[in-house]
Amino acid sequence: MTQGSLRRVFMVLVCVTLAGAALTGCKKKSKGGAGGFAMPPMPVETATVSRQTVAERFETVGTLEATESVTLVSEIPGIVRQLPFKEGEHVNSGALIAHLDDAQLVAERDRAAALKSKAQTSYDRVAQVVEAKAGSPQDLDDAKSALQVAEADLALAEARLRKTRIRAPFSGIVGVRRVSPGAFINPGDPITVLARIEQMRVAFYSPERYLSRLKLGSPVTVSTTAYAGFEVTGPIMALDPVLDETTRSSRVVAQVPNPEDRFRPGMSATVSAVLSQREGALTIPSEAVFMEGNQAFVFVVKPDSMVTKTGVTLGTRLPSMVEVLDGLAENQMIVRAGHQKLFEGAKVMPIPSGAGGAPQAGGAAPGQNAPPDSSQKSWPNAVIDSSNTNPAKGSTQ
Repeated sequence: MTQGSLRRVFMVLVCVTLAGAALTGCKKKSKGGAGGFAMPPMPVETATVSRQTVAERFETVGTLEATESVTLVSEIPGIVRQLPFKEGEHVNSGALIAHLDDAQLVAERDRAAALKSKAQTSYDRVAQVVEAKAGSPQDLDDAKSALQVAEADLALAEARLRKTRIRAPFSGIVGVRRVSPGAFINPGDPITVLARIEQMRVAFYSPERYLSRLKLGSPVTVSTTAYAGFEVTGPIMALDPVLDETTRSSRVVAQVPNPEDRFRPGMSATVSAVLSQREGALTIPSEAVFMEGNQAFVFVVKPDSMVTKTGVTLGTRLPSMVEVLDGLAENQMIVRAGHQKLFEGAKVMPIPSGAGGAPQAGGAAPGQNAPPDSSQKSWPNAVIDSSNTNPAKGSTQ
C-alpha cells in the first residue's frame, strides 16, 4: 500500500471516530436534560375579584344658564336721569335700576288728577239734584260717564309715569351699564342685564338612545375647567319632548347649586348623568382582560400558583375596571399584568397590585399597565361609548 493510500485511510478513521463521539455526547445531553430542566415561575402582577358599586354614566358638554335672566329695557322714549345701581352688585326685587326724565309725565298726571277731581265734584252735585227730584236720571248718567273717563285718564297718566322708573323684576346680580346718564333711549334699548345665579341651569343634549334611561329627578354632576376639581350635583328638571332632526338628540335641562357664585351664565360645563347603578357588582381591573375572537378571557391563579385561562362574560366597562357577569367568583386571584406570555398551566410568581418588585412580564412595572400584545385583538366598544360632540349644539351624536 502506498503512502498516499495509508494517509487517506487514516483520515477516514479519524472522521468516523469524531462523529461517533459527537453522537454519543448528544445522546447523553438529551438523556440528562429530559428530567433535569424546569421553567422558572414567571413574575406577574395580580389582583383580586371584588365587589363594588358600578354606575353607568353618560358624559357630554353642556352650557350653564342663569335660573332667571333678563335684559332690562325702557318701554318709553326718554332721557336717562339716574342709574342708581353699582355694576356687578346684588339687588333685591323692586330695586330702582334707571330713572328717566318724567317732568312732562308728572304734569300730565297732575292734569288728569285735577280733571278727575272736577268730574267727581260734578257727579256728586248732580247726584244730589237727582236725589231731590230736581233733575233727570240722564244728567246723572252723563256725570257718571264723565267721572269714569277722568278716572281712566288719571290711571293712564300714572301708568306712563311709572314707566320712567325701571325696576328689578326679581333679585339677582346686575351687569354692566349699556347707557349713561343724560343719554336718550328709545323703547327696547338695553340698559343692563339682571341674572339670578344662586341656582344654575345646565343645558345639554342627549342622544336618542339614552332618553329612555334619563328620568326627571335623575342626578347629574357638573364641573368646569375654570374650577378644577370642583363639582356640584343636581336633578334633571326637564327633557325636551321634540328631538333635533339633524342630530337626533334632545335638549335636557338640570338645576344645580352655585356656591359662592362660582359659575356664570354662558360657561361650558362637563356634564355626567347617571343612567343606572348596581350595588355589589363583581369587578376586575380592565387590563386583566384579553380577547380571543369575540370571547373575553382572564388568567386565574390557582392555589398552586399555576394559571388557567378562564372565559368571562362582561358587563359595563369603566376607565379603570370592568364588571364581570359570569365566569369568576369573589376573592379569586387573577393576573392583572404580565399575561401576554402566559399559557395554560404556566407557573407564576404572584405580585399583588401596588407591591414593589421587579418589572413584570411584558415590560410593565408593578402597578402599571402592561404593553399591548400585537397578536391580541383590541377591546370592543364599551357599554357607555364615547360620542362626538356637536360644536353647534354642544351635544353628542
